[in-house]
Amino acid sequence: MHDQDWHSDLLQVFGEVRLGEGDNAVIVRLGASHDALAPPIPDGGTNPRELRISHWQLRDNDTFRLGRVFDTHQQQPQKLVGLILPPNLDTDPQGGAIPQLQRWIEAQHASGCIVCSVCGGAFLLAKTGLLNGRSATTHWTFSQTLADRFPNIRVDTEKLIIDDGDIITAGGLMAWVDLGLKLVDRFLGPTVMLETARFFLVDASGRQQRFYSNFSPKLHHGDEPILRVQQWLQTFDVKSLTVSMMAAKARMGERTFLRRFQKGTGLTPTEYVQHLRVGKARESLEFSSLTMKEIAWKVGYEDYGAFRKVFQKIMGLSRAGYRFRFSVQGNRTRN
Repeated sequence: MHDQDWHSDLLQVFGEVRLGEGDNAVIVRLGASHDALAPPIPDGGTNPRELRISHWQLRDNDTFRLGRVFDTHQQQPQKLVGLILPPNLDTDPQGGAIPQLQRWIEAQHASGCIVCSVCGGAFLLAKTGLLNGRSATTHWTFSQTLADRFPNIRVDTEKLIIDDGDIITAGGLMAWVDLGLKLVDRFLGPTVMLETARFFLVDASGRQQRFYSNFSPKLHHGDEPILRVQQWLQTFDVKSLTVSMMAAKARMGERTFLRRFQKGTGLTPTEYVQHLRVGKARESLEFSSLTMKEIAWKVGYEDYGAFRKVFQKIMGLSRAGYRFRFSVQGNRTRN
Protein backbone atom coordinates (compact mmCIF):
# COMPACT_ATOMS: atom_id res chain seq x y z
CA MET A 1 0.00 0.00 0.00
CA HIS A 2 1.44 3.32 -1.04
CA ASP A 3 1.13 6.63 0.80
CA GLN A 4 -1.54 7.98 -1.51
CA ASP A 5 -3.74 4.96 -0.82
CA TRP A 6 -4.31 6.29 2.69
CA HIS A 7 -5.67 9.63 1.40
CA SER A 8 -9.06 8.07 0.83
CA ASP A 9 -12.42 9.82 0.85
CA LEU A 10 -14.08 10.71 4.10
CA LEU A 11 -16.42 8.27 5.74
CA GLN A 12 -19.91 8.29 4.32
CA VAL A 13 -22.56 7.16 6.79
CA PHE A 14 -25.14 5.20 4.84
CA GLY A 15 -27.57 4.12 7.51
CA GLU A 16 -28.97 5.07 10.89
CA VAL A 17 -31.17 2.99 13.14
CA ARG A 18 -32.93 4.12 16.32
CA LEU A 19 -33.67 1.13 18.53
CA GLY A 20 -35.93 1.36 21.56
CA GLU A 21 -37.41 4.38 23.26
CA GLY A 22 -36.55 6.71 26.11
CA ASP A 23 -33.51 6.08 28.31
CA ASN A 24 -32.95 2.64 26.78
CA ALA A 25 -32.87 3.84 23.18
CA VAL A 26 -29.76 3.37 21.06
CA ILE A 27 -28.79 4.90 17.71
CA VAL A 28 -26.53 2.83 15.48
CA ARG A 29 -24.90 4.39 12.43
CA LEU A 30 -23.00 2.16 10.04
CA GLY A 31 -20.49 3.38 7.49
CA ALA A 32 -17.33 2.46 5.63
CA SER A 33 -14.78 0.18 7.22
CA HIS A 34 -12.24 2.99 7.73
CA ASP A 35 -14.00 3.77 11.01
CA ALA A 36 -12.65 3.91 14.50
CA LEU A 37 -15.09 3.32 17.30
CA ALA A 38 -15.37 5.22 20.54
CA PRO A 39 -17.36 4.13 23.61
CA PRO A 40 -21.15 4.53 23.70
CA ILE A 41 -21.80 8.08 24.94
CA PRO A 42 -24.41 8.50 27.68
CA ASP A 43 -26.29 11.79 27.72
CA GLY A 44 -28.01 12.05 31.07
CA GLY A 45 -30.78 9.72 29.95
CA THR A 46 -32.27 12.32 27.59
CA ASN A 47 -30.72 10.99 24.37
CA PRO A 48 -30.00 7.44 23.25
CA ARG A 49 -26.52 5.98 23.50
CA GLU A 50 -24.54 6.19 20.30
CA LEU A 51 -21.45 4.77 18.69
CA ARG A 52 -18.98 7.53 17.94
CA ILE A 53 -17.37 6.94 14.55
CA SER A 54 -14.32 8.77 13.29
CA HIS A 55 -12.04 8.56 10.27
CA TRP A 56 -8.26 9.07 10.41
CA GLN A 57 -5.76 9.79 7.67
CA LEU A 58 -2.39 11.42 7.05
CA ARG A 59 -2.50 15.16 7.60
CA ASP A 60 1.08 16.08 6.73
CA ASN A 61 3.02 14.53 3.86
CA ASP A 62 6.37 15.62 5.33
CA THR A 63 5.96 14.33 8.89
CA PHE A 64 3.34 11.65 8.13
CA ARG A 65 1.28 12.86 11.09
CA LEU A 66 -2.14 11.26 11.44
CA GLY A 67 -5.23 13.23 12.34
CA ARG A 68 -8.96 12.84 12.77
CA VAL A 69 -10.65 14.15 9.63
CA PHE A 70 -14.21 13.05 10.29
CA ASP A 71 -16.16 12.61 13.51
CA THR A 72 -19.83 11.89 14.08
CA HIS A 73 -19.57 13.68 17.45
CA GLN A 74 -17.78 17.02 17.62
CA GLN A 75 -16.57 16.62 21.18
CA GLN A 76 -13.35 16.46 23.13
CA PRO A 77 -11.00 13.71 21.88
CA GLN A 78 -11.35 10.34 23.57
CA LYS A 79 -9.27 7.19 23.46
CA LEU A 80 -10.17 4.86 20.63
CA VAL A 81 -11.62 1.54 21.77
CA GLY A 82 -11.70 0.01 18.28
CA LEU A 83 -9.66 0.55 15.11
CA ILE A 84 -10.39 -1.01 11.70
CA LEU A 85 -7.72 -1.29 9.01
CA PRO A 86 -9.73 -1.16 5.77
CA PRO A 87 -9.81 -3.73 2.99
CA ASN A 88 -7.48 -3.22 0.06
CA LEU A 89 -5.87 -5.19 -2.74
CA ASP A 90 -2.25 -4.30 -1.93
CA THR A 91 -0.36 -7.10 -0.17
CA ASP A 92 2.89 -5.18 0.23
CA PRO A 93 2.34 -1.89 2.07
CA GLN A 94 5.21 0.45 1.18
CA GLY A 95 6.13 4.12 1.42
CA GLY A 96 7.41 6.59 3.98
CA ALA A 97 4.11 6.70 5.87
CA ILE A 98 4.04 2.99 6.72
CA PRO A 99 6.46 3.09 9.72
CA GLN A 100 4.45 5.96 11.23
CA LEU A 101 1.22 4.08 10.65
CA GLN A 102 2.70 0.99 12.30
CA ARG A 103 3.79 2.93 15.38
CA TRP A 104 0.37 4.59 15.62
CA ILE A 105 -1.44 1.24 15.38
CA GLU A 106 0.89 -0.28 17.97
CA ALA A 107 0.26 2.66 20.33
CA GLN A 108 -3.51 2.29 20.00
CA HIS A 109 -3.26 -1.42 20.76
CA ALA A 110 -1.00 -0.81 23.75
CA SER A 111 -3.63 1.53 25.21
CA GLY A 112 -6.29 -1.23 25.09
CA CYS A 113 -7.80 -0.48 21.67
CA ILE A 114 -9.21 -3.47 19.76
CA VAL A 115 -7.39 -3.55 16.42
CA CYS A 116 -9.20 -5.09 13.45
CA SER A 117 -8.34 -5.75 9.83
CA VAL A 118 -10.45 -6.64 6.80
CA CYS A 119 -9.20 -8.50 3.72
CA GLY A 120 -5.78 -7.14 2.65
CA GLY A 121 -5.70 -4.87 5.70
CA ALA A 122 -4.16 -7.89 7.44
CA PHE A 123 -0.84 -7.14 5.73
CA LEU A 124 -0.47 -3.74 7.37
CA LEU A 125 -1.52 -5.26 10.69
CA ALA A 126 1.02 -8.06 10.19
CA LYS A 127 3.80 -5.49 9.68
CA THR A 128 3.26 -4.25 13.25
CA GLY A 129 4.13 -7.68 14.66
CA LEU A 130 0.87 -7.80 16.61
CA LEU A 131 -0.21 -10.95 14.78
CA ASN A 132 2.95 -12.92 15.60
CA GLY A 133 2.07 -16.18 17.32
CA ARG A 134 -1.64 -15.76 16.54
CA SER A 135 -4.15 -17.10 14.08
CA ALA A 136 -5.38 -14.63 11.47
CA THR A 137 -7.52 -14.59 8.37
CA THR A 138 -7.62 -12.58 5.16
CA HIS A 139 -9.05 -13.06 1.69
CA TRP A 140 -8.45 -16.65 0.58
CA THR A 141 -6.45 -15.52 -2.47
CA PHE A 142 -3.93 -13.85 -0.13
CA SER A 143 -3.54 -16.87 2.13
CA GLN A 144 -0.23 -18.21 0.84
CA THR A 145 1.25 -14.74 0.36
CA LEU A 146 0.49 -13.77 3.95
CA ALA A 147 1.85 -17.08 5.27
CA ASP A 148 5.05 -16.82 3.24
CA ARG A 149 5.72 -13.19 4.12
CA PHE A 150 4.90 -13.55 7.82
CA PRO A 151 5.79 -17.10 8.91
CA ASN A 152 5.09 -16.35 12.59
CA ILE A 153 1.37 -15.97 11.82
CA ARG A 154 -0.96 -18.99 11.70
CA VAL A 155 -2.98 -18.12 8.60
CA ASP A 156 -6.44 -19.68 8.54
CA THR A 157 -8.56 -18.45 5.67
CA GLU A 158 -11.24 -21.09 6.25
CA LYS A 159 -12.65 -18.76 8.87
CA LEU A 160 -14.48 -15.57 7.97
CA ILE A 161 -13.72 -13.92 11.32
CA ILE A 162 -11.02 -14.72 13.86
CA ASP A 163 -11.67 -12.95 17.14
CA ASP A 164 -8.59 -13.06 19.35
CA GLY A 165 -10.01 -10.68 21.94
CA ASP A 166 -7.73 -7.70 21.40
CA ILE A 167 -7.17 -8.44 17.69
CA ILE A 168 -9.90 -9.31 15.17
CA THR A 169 -9.20 -10.23 11.56
CA ALA A 170 -11.88 -10.59 8.87
CA GLY A 171 -11.63 -12.42 5.54
CA GLY A 172 -12.82 -11.16 2.16
CA LEU A 173 -13.75 -7.63 1.21
CA MET A 174 -17.39 -7.88 2.31
CA ALA A 175 -16.49 -9.52 5.62
CA TRP A 176 -16.48 -5.98 7.04
CA VAL A 177 -20.26 -6.43 7.41
CA ASP A 178 -19.71 -9.39 9.76
CA LEU A 179 -16.97 -7.47 11.55
CA GLY A 180 -19.27 -4.47 11.99
CA LEU A 181 -21.97 -6.64 13.54
CA LYS A 182 -19.42 -8.26 15.84
CA LEU A 183 -18.31 -4.84 17.09
CA VAL A 184 -21.91 -3.67 17.56
CA ASP A 185 -22.49 -6.88 19.55
CA ARG A 186 -19.44 -6.21 21.71
CA PHE A 187 -20.15 -2.54 22.42
CA LEU A 188 -23.96 -2.47 22.51
CA GLY A 189 -24.96 -6.09 23.05
CA PRO A 190 -26.69 -8.87 21.09
CA THR A 191 -30.14 -7.28 21.02
CA VAL A 192 -28.90 -4.15 19.25
CA MET A 193 -26.72 -6.26 16.94
CA LEU A 194 -29.68 -8.40 15.86
CA GLU A 195 -31.91 -5.38 15.28
CA THR A 196 -29.15 -3.75 13.23
CA ALA A 197 -28.75 -6.91 11.17
CA ARG A 198 -32.49 -7.05 10.51
CA PHE A 199 -32.59 -3.40 9.44
CA PHE A 200 -29.79 -3.94 6.91
CA LEU A 201 -31.18 -7.34 5.80
CA VAL A 202 -28.08 -9.19 7.00
CA ASP A 203 -28.33 -12.78 8.21
CA ALA A 204 -27.08 -12.86 11.79
CA SER A 205 -28.61 -16.21 12.71
CA GLY A 206 -27.24 -17.68 15.90
CA ARG A 207 -25.03 -14.72 16.86
CA GLN A 208 -26.93 -14.13 20.06
CA GLN A 209 -26.13 -17.59 21.41
CA ARG A 210 -22.99 -18.05 23.41
CA PHE A 211 -21.79 -21.14 21.57
CA TYR A 212 -21.45 -18.97 18.47
CA SER A 213 -19.50 -16.26 20.30
CA ASN A 214 -15.79 -16.10 21.00
CA PHE A 215 -14.35 -14.99 24.31
CA SER A 216 -14.26 -11.17 24.35
CA PRO A 217 -12.15 -10.07 27.32
CA LYS A 218 -12.18 -6.56 28.76
CA LEU A 219 -9.16 -4.68 27.44
CA HIS A 220 -9.99 -1.03 28.04
CA HIS A 221 -9.51 -1.03 31.82
CA GLY A 222 -6.38 1.17 31.88
CA ASP A 223 -4.17 -1.19 33.91
CA GLU A 224 -1.13 -1.54 31.63
CA PRO A 225 0.61 -4.46 33.42
CA ILE A 226 -2.62 -6.47 33.38
CA LEU A 227 -3.23 -5.60 29.72
CA ARG A 228 0.32 -6.75 28.96
CA VAL A 229 -0.44 -10.11 30.59
CA GLN A 230 -3.70 -10.42 28.62
CA GLN A 231 -1.90 -9.78 25.35
CA TRP A 232 0.79 -12.29 26.31
CA LEU A 233 -1.83 -14.92 27.13
CA GLN A 234 -3.20 -14.71 23.59
CA THR A 235 0.10 -16.08 22.23
CA PHE A 236 1.20 -18.30 25.16
CA ASP A 237 0.63 -22.05 25.37
CA VAL A 238 -2.18 -22.03 27.93
CA LYS A 239 -1.61 -25.73 28.58
CA SER A 240 1.35 -25.05 30.87
CA LEU A 241 0.17 -21.79 32.44
CA THR A 242 0.25 -20.95 36.16
CA VAL A 243 -0.83 -17.93 38.18
CA SER A 244 2.74 -17.42 39.38
CA MET A 245 3.90 -17.15 35.74
CA MET A 246 1.19 -14.57 35.03
CA ALA A 247 2.14 -12.56 38.13
CA ALA A 248 5.80 -12.65 37.13
CA LYS A 249 4.88 -11.37 33.67
CA ALA A 250 3.05 -8.46 35.32
CA ARG A 251 6.01 -7.95 37.69
CA MET A 252 3.77 -8.17 40.73
CA GLY A 253 3.34 -10.30 43.80
CA GLU A 254 0.64 -12.94 43.40
CA ARG A 255 -1.84 -11.32 45.80
CA THR A 256 -1.54 -7.93 44.11
CA PHE A 257 -1.80 -9.54 40.70
CA LEU A 258 -4.93 -11.51 41.62
CA ARG A 259 -6.64 -8.38 42.94
CA ARG A 260 -5.75 -6.17 39.98
CA PHE A 261 -6.44 -8.85 37.38
CA GLN A 262 -9.95 -9.45 38.64
CA LYS A 263 -10.62 -5.72 38.97
CA GLY A 264 -9.48 -5.09 35.39
CA THR A 265 -10.97 -8.08 33.58
CA GLY A 266 -13.92 -8.99 35.78
CA LEU A 267 -12.59 -12.56 35.98
CA THR A 268 -10.16 -14.40 38.19
CA PRO A 269 -7.01 -15.60 36.39
CA THR A 270 -8.37 -19.16 36.65
CA GLU A 271 -11.68 -18.19 35.02
CA TYR A 272 -9.86 -16.22 32.33
CA VAL A 273 -7.61 -19.15 31.46
CA GLN A 274 -10.64 -21.47 31.43
CA HIS A 275 -12.19 -19.28 28.73
CA LEU A 276 -8.97 -19.38 26.71
CA ARG A 277 -8.73 -23.17 27.05
CA VAL A 278 -12.35 -23.64 26.02
CA GLY A 279 -11.65 -21.46 22.96
CA LYS A 280 -8.74 -23.75 21.98
CA ALA A 281 -10.93 -26.80 22.62
CA ARG A 282 -13.64 -25.41 20.33
CA GLU A 283 -11.14 -25.15 17.48
CA SER A 284 -10.14 -28.79 17.94
CA LEU A 285 -13.76 -29.92 18.12
CA GLU A 286 -14.53 -28.06 14.91
CA PHE A 287 -11.51 -28.95 12.80
CA SER A 288 -9.79 -32.06 14.19
CA SER A 289 -10.66 -35.70 14.71
CA LEU A 290 -9.06 -35.88 18.16
CA THR A 291 -11.04 -37.65 20.85
CA MET A 292 -12.59 -35.63 23.67
CA LYS A 293 -9.94 -36.84 26.12
CA GLU A 294 -7.14 -35.97 23.72
CA ILE A 295 -8.55 -32.47 23.33
CA ALA A 296 -8.83 -32.08 27.10
CA TRP A 297 -5.16 -32.98 27.52
CA LYS A 298 -4.12 -30.77 24.60
CA VAL A 299 -5.63 -27.64 26.14
CA GLY A 300 -4.24 -28.32 29.62
CA TYR A 301 -6.71 -30.54 31.51
CA GLU A 302 -5.42 -33.77 33.01
CA ASP A 303 -8.80 -34.31 34.65
CA TYR A 304 -11.26 -35.03 31.84
CA GLY A 305 -14.23 -34.66 34.18
CA ALA A 306 -13.12 -31.15 35.13
CA PHE A 307 -12.77 -30.20 31.46
CA ARG A 308 -16.25 -31.53 30.73
CA LYS A 309 -17.79 -29.42 33.50
CA VAL A 310 -15.92 -26.23 32.53
CA PHE A 311 -16.86 -26.59 28.86
CA GLN A 312 -20.55 -27.10 29.70
CA LYS A 313 -20.54 -24.13 32.10
CA ILE A 314 -18.97 -21.69 29.65
CA MET A 315 -20.61 -22.85 26.43
CA GLY A 316 -24.00 -24.05 27.65
CA LEU A 317 -23.47 -27.05 25.40
CA SER A 318 -21.75 -30.41 25.87
CA ARG A 319 -18.54 -31.16 23.96
CA ALA A 320 -20.32 -33.87 21.97
CA GLY A 321 -23.22 -31.51 21.22
CA TYR A 322 -20.82 -28.80 20.11
CA ARG A 323 -18.90 -31.15 17.84
CA PHE A 324 -22.12 -32.45 16.28
CA ARG A 325 -23.28 -28.92 15.46
CA PHE A 326 -20.05 -27.31 14.32
CA SER A 327 -17.47 -29.86 13.23
CA VAL A 328 -16.57 -30.41 9.60
CA GLN A 329 -18.16 -33.45 8.01
CA GLY A 330 -16.59 -36.69 9.17
CA ASN A 331 -15.43 -35.55 12.63
CA ARG A 332 -18.75 -35.75 14.43
CA THR A 333 -18.56 -39.12 16.07
CA ARG A 334 -15.24 -39.08 17.95
CA ASN A 335 -15.74 -39.55 21.72
